[in-house]
Amino acid sequence: MKNWTVNDVMTTEVVSVDETTSYRNIVDLLVERQVSAVPVIDTFRHVVGVVSEADLLRKIEYAGGEEPRLFDSRRHRDDRAKATSRTAGDLMSTPVVDVLTGTSIGAAARRMDRSNVKRLPVTDDLGRLVGIVTRGDLLKVHLRPDHEILADIENGILQPYLADEANTLTATVEDGVVTLSGSVDRWSSGDIATRLIRQLPGVVDVISAVGFAYDDRNVLTPGIFGVA
Repeated sequence: MKNWTVNDVMTTEVVSVDETTSYRNIVDLLVERQVSAVPVIDTFRHVVGVVSEADLLRKIEYAGGEEPRLFDSRRHRDDRAKATSRTAGDLMSTPVVDVLTGTSIGAAARRMDRSNVKRLPVTDDLGRLVGIVTRGDLLKVHLRPDHEILADIENGILQPYLADEANTLTATVEDGVVTLSGSVDRWSSGDIATRLIRQLPGVVDVISAVGFAYDDRNVLTPGIFGVA
């Protein structure tokens, strides 16, 4: 069973700039390469910032020369400063929100969400830029065909984790939705199978129609399987 990481979906031919790259050259790059942001790197390919369309738009937003206000927030002060900036070093957003190569798809998605960013530079263990992953890239995991997901369920979950009951369970997959049916000895066995299947790359939902002979929820250790 393959564990999908950012390496499987990231773009490796990354458009990047250095701190001296001019505003106009950055705009030209974004338009020409049809990207919405570029990492800013130093001579060692370490990512020192990111310039996005939002950073560039400050020049248009504050083109009217809006006067600073006494109680302006730090964000507004920074935005106004970017409106007069000419190079990537002054335009870029810092600190950089990135991920290491080999980071799981799920962990990358959580980092994006928590940091409220649309893309993550991917770096190696020396901090060098090796790729970039976007929200759209992470969604590629749901392009997996149903037969691959089914193979993962049968060979990567049912056989190794529920070997004694694998023959009593049947899984089908349609458009990423898994239906698990059959019967098991204990409720917890069916619950384990459902939880593991939900974690598989490409699974949209799991419909469980698994019956059980013995309900062991009342004898499970508190806290396991969500039992209070």
